[in-house]
Amino acid sequence: MKALLFILSLVLCSCRSQDTDSETSTVDEESTTAANRAVDSSLPGPARAKAAAQRVRASLTRDLEAKKLRFGDPVFLRAYKEENVLELWVQEPGTQTFKLFRSYPIAAASGALGPKTAEGDRQVPEGFYFFARSGMKPDSTFHLAFNIGYPNAYDRHHKRTGSFIMVHGNCVSIGCLAMSDEKIEEIYTLCDAALTNGQPFIRIHLFPFRMTETRMRRAASSKHLDFWKNLKQGHDHFEKTRRPPDTSIVDGKYAFE
Repeated sequence: MKALLFILSLVLCSCRSQDTDSETSTVDEESTTAANRAVDSSLPGPARAKAAAQRVRASLTRDLEAKKLRFGDPVFLRAYKEENVLELWVQEPGTQTFKLFRSYPIAAASGALGPKTAEGDRQVPEGFYFFARSGMKPDSTFHLAFNIGYPNAYDRHHKRTGSFIMVHGNCVSIGCLAMSDEKIEEIYTLCDAALTNGQPFIRIHLFPFRMTETRMRRAASSKHLDFWKNLKQGHDHFEKTRRPPDTSIVDGKYAFE
């Protein structure tokens, strides 16, 4: 842990603000209004989460309604490491399918393409994860956070180690996805509202890159190719159905239904 804190103290990144259509633009600190700033991280965890929700709920509700979506409905998260993007999908009212609400640039992520295999390897995991209410961390050192649930059953089957892999605020990361304080407030608030409204757990799928046929051909010589082909099966399942698949482990591989 001391080593981790030391490394984090050396890592710097510049956070970017996005408009609601996910087109990024640089915003001078002097021109940022108080309404657009993240809440005070020194607040106690529950108070911090509550203040964050108060800051972002009205604009989120408005933007959701513009896409015929509702605040508090089930959500699904999907991230691509190469593209540095985290997508937030919301279930469409009266259906079992999900619609893309917003894409968030990832402010910082460490490691290279390929799965996390060992504690301290600085890799962001790849695979199919989920978290429940117990994974929410309003008192995070990095503003607000949630634990993605690494290692999952697949990771344990393959003897992979590691712990406390988060999606969090701030702009530093060692194996986690840092989203900036302002954007994690939106993501955390939508996840919290969905859990409060009865969603039992939230799925988060992590991929090395957008899993197109063209990009897979470029990866033909990678040592991770067989693993990525297995991930692509789950990825394509969602692309076809717009429903996150249930996953299990069969003969050491992910299976989907």
